[in-house]
Amino acid sequence: MYTLKVISSTVRPGRKGPIVAQWVVEKALASGYFKVEFLDLGVVKLPLMDEKLHPSQQKYEHEHTKKWSATIGEADAYIFVTAEYDHTYPAPLRNALEYLVHEWAYKAGGIVSYGGVSAGTRAANGLKLDLATKKIVPLFEMVNIPFFEKMITDGKLVANEVMDKAIEVQFKELVKWTEGLKTIRAAK
Repeated sequence: MYTLKVISSTVRPGRKGPIVAQWVVEKALASGYFKVEFLDLGVVKLPLMDEKLHPSQQKYEHEHTKKWSATIGEADAYIFVTAEYDHTYPAPLRNALEYLVHEWAYKAGGIVSYGGVSAGTRAANGLKLDLATKKIVPLFEMVNIPFFEKMITDGKLVANEVMDKAIEVQFKELVKWTEGLKTIRAAK
């Protein structure tokens, strides 16, 4: 069983990202493929990058960075749950990515995006480019949720059949890539 980190990107008051991420967590647990941990950047509260040395050196001075390093380093794969703000993904996720280098590498990353008519696809496409710079393999298979707020009832995301199928396909691909990338990580 692989360790999957589901990372919710939003931090602002009134955000709905954790509701979408909770749906991902529940589906991932039900799949039986993963041991799952939910990482809510609104709870993690990383300050703007504040380490003196470049993260490639892994000489962290702050406890929040050491904790983030350990948390991300133990993952086998990720799913990034992202909103779309101003045609891109939220700054807290960019900040969280920039804190580390080696801990992210040679792992697969799925993306679940949400928004209005665009379903967060512009954010997802920008995120895919940035994930590749961290040597995360961004999956082609994505889950894009349009008009997501209409799908929230009593604080819970009520998915449709298309979303359920898309997340299952993403999980299966995540397992394939995670298995393959395990060989690369072992060769380091």
